[in-house]
Order: sequence, then C-alpha cells, then structure tokens
Amino acid sequence: MTTVELIRAALKEDMPTGDITTESLAVKPREGEAVLKAKSDIVLSGSPVFEQAIQLLEPNARLKWLFEEGDFVYQGQNICSIEGNLIQILKAERVALNFLGKLSGIATHTRKFVKAIEGTRTRILDTRKTTPLYRELEKKAVIHGGGLNHRFNLSDAVLVKDNHISLAGSITTAVERIRNNCDFKIEVEASNLEQVKECVSLNVDRILLDNMNNELLAEVLKHIPKHIKTEASGNMSLERVKSVADLNVDFISVGALTHSAPNADISLLFDWN
Repeated sequence: MTTVELIRAALKEDMPTGDITTESLAVKPREGEAVLKAKSDIVLSGSPVFEQAIQLLEPNARLKWLFEEGDFVYQGQNICSIEGNLIQILKAERVALNFLGKLSGIATHTRKFVKAIEGTRTRILDTRKTTPLYRELEKKAVIHGGGLNHRFNLSDAVLVKDNHISLAGSITTAVERIRNNCDFKIEVEASNLEQVKECVSLNVDRILLDNMNNELLAEVLKHIPKHIKTEASGNMSLERVKSVADLNVDFISVGALTHSAPNADISLLFDWN
C-alpha cells in the first residue's frame, strides 16, 4: 500500500459517507487560513503526509512550512500555515493530525533516547515493532529523531532469534544452514555467555545481546572481538540506556521508539473571521 492509498483509506475510515456535521451546516465554501501550532516541544516528522491528507480534500490548499522534518519545534511555535477552503480543511483535520502527531511523537521519543546516550559511541536502533502498514513512515520518523533503522522487514536481513535456534536445533546448525543458502550478513540473538561464545566461534557479523542485565552485558562483551558488532536489546528504558551505552556496545535497539511513543501534541487553529 502506498502512502497516498493509506491516507485515502484513513479518510474513508473517518468519513465513510461524508462529514454529516459539517455538511449539515449547509455553509458555502469559506476561504481563509489555519495555523498548525506545537502545544509541546516536539521533533517534526510526517509533514508530507499531513500535507497530502489536506490536499486530497482541498487540492487548492497552499501550505507554508516554517520547519523541516527533523527540526526541533518549541511549545507555542507555529509549524505551518494553510490557506484554502476551510470547510474542506476542517474535514481533513483529524486524519492529518493523527498522522502528524503519531510520527512527530516517534521522532520526539527517539530524540530523547539519542540525547540520553550523547557522548558515547553507541547508536540507537528501532525494531520491527511498528504499526501495521505504517512501517515506512514510522521508521522514517526514527531517522528524523536521530536514530538508525534496523532491518526494514524479514526480507531485508538475517537475524537468527530463539525460535530459529530451536527450529534448527542449535546456533551452529542454524548459522551453517543459512550460510549454505544465502550470502547475507548474519546476526544472531544470544541470551547467555555460552551462546555468545558459540556465536564468536562461528564469526557471525553481529550478536544481539538479548535481555541481559548490565553485569552480564559487561561480562559477555569481554569475549566478543571488536570486528563483531554488538547490539543490546530488551528492557531499554530512558533511565537505563546511558548505563548500557557506557559498556561500549555498538547499538541499542529500542522497540519503544515505535510501539510506545506518546503522540506529539499539535493543534490546527482556524481563523473563521
């Protein structure tokens, strides 16, 4: 599904047979201006989607953006002005704001994690824990917040997790079979020192250190050569992430960037005068 198709579906969901409230007012088209305003400090993401949602209902709408994607916007600042038929813009308002609030919320939440580990060599990654059909938009929002994207989908990279290990019988068997059938780089999930040592003996490309406390992370990192990348994951909160980065892992993956980010507080204010 393309972004435009997604927006059309969202508009159809919100107005399956029209906007009965606005349309029942039986008012003529009203040319005017509306202003998009940040009601809290945010990192902007999703402006093209917001604009497309508006213009699908009001093709003549003229939007002037005062910030670019990835910019920090302070509470109270105007983000964008919109000129056009306010009646049609009103119909698109909620869907457009839903996209913008969700995506800016992810970018803002990501920026908090990135700032928390500032000064370390570690980078923040997202995961596949995204809203169905929103993955491209949500992963782009992570980039706007200063994070990095992990694999985009199951076709994008090899990541051997616990269920794959159980299916194959062992880490060694899983890695050997994958190497016989594809030439992708291989990342393997490990949850204890024994599994980490097995991954090192196989010279995998990256080891996902899953749900380890800081003491165990510090211990297993001693056994991993520098050419093998390390990724810590599991229970990564804003309060903890700096202490993990200080252990000198290459990456920290955080599912919460996309599955638990609060919506950014943004309003669209209409001038009806």
